[in-house]
Amino acid sequence: MRLEQLQSFLSVAQTGSFQQAAKKCGVTQSTVSRQIQGLESELGLPLLHRGAQSKLTLAGDQLLPHVRKILTEWQDATQEINDLRAGKQPELCVAAIHSVCAHYLPPVLQKFCQLYPEVQLRVTSLGSDRSLKVLQDGLVDLAIVMNNPLLTSRSENVVDWLYNEPIQVLMSSEHPLAFHAVVPWPELAKFPQVMFKDGYGMQRLVQDQFKSQGLDLKAVLELNTLDAFRGVIRQGEMISLLPRGALVDSLHDPSLAIRDLAAPETKDMNPQLNLTREVVMVTTQDRLLIPPIANFRRLVHDSFISNIP
Repeated sequence: MRLEQLQSFLSVAQTGSFQQAAKKCGVTQSTVSRQIQGLESELGLPLLHRGAQSKLTLAGDQLLPHVRKILTEWQDATQEINDLRAGKQPELCVAAIHSVCAHYLPPVLQKFCQLYPEVQLRVTSLGSDRSLKVLQDGLVDLAIVMNNPLLTSRSENVVDWLYNEPIQVLMSSEHPLAFHAVVPWPELAKFPQVMFKDGYGMQRLVQDQFKSQGLDLKAVLELNTLDAFRGVIRQGEMISLLPRGALVDSLHDPSLAIRDLAAPETKDMNPQLNLTREVVMVTTQDRLLIPPIANFRRLVHDSFISNIP
């Protein structure tokens, strides 16, 4: 069953004439006749009484409302696709890690809303793994996350590098480690640590780093908001390893201290580069064919490249 067969059948039902239906469909009368014959053959019943005035049979009468519905839905669907190609997108959904939402993304959101006032922009703050999952499930159009090649290297993904940022130590201003200008890794292992919850890339990064150095990680508390991290850490001995972007609001808080990490060492004592996290933007190739999504990607790329220190 093909759409042109249904269109020919509907046109004959509306006009009562194969000749008029052919003119309406822009094809020859023999084409209309052949299409309806094919439809009747597939359904196993005649759909029209042929004559000077073609009329519907019982089967044709029952089929007609379904044909109208199918063709109307197809017309609506093609209109929506055409609107999408033209940039008439009802909404654009973004998932991003907390520090990006709080500090780096707002200028991009402002510019996008000015360019596309008719597009409803929806932004959700999530951990990296969860952001990539909702992207994979089609619930968001772009994700800005800590890179995890195991999750981002799907064949349909387009991954844009945005920036690398150092991992630093957040602690109370009265904490013993605050007297270090640069905190050695063995000293970190002496104190209880606040971690991001499972599903956040930072938890995996910190766990892997401690393991690679043969150090025990004293993870005593898991949180998922930066306000909660600051509130707990300013109380006493707990510390946390966080990316620089997550520490912006802590810079001018006299109750908190931020210290750099010493370069980590592996078990064979070969010094490594300072610990950093890589932040990337991920979308899919098909989404980049839609103008608002493609332009949002461009705005993010231009803004982050020029503004991230």
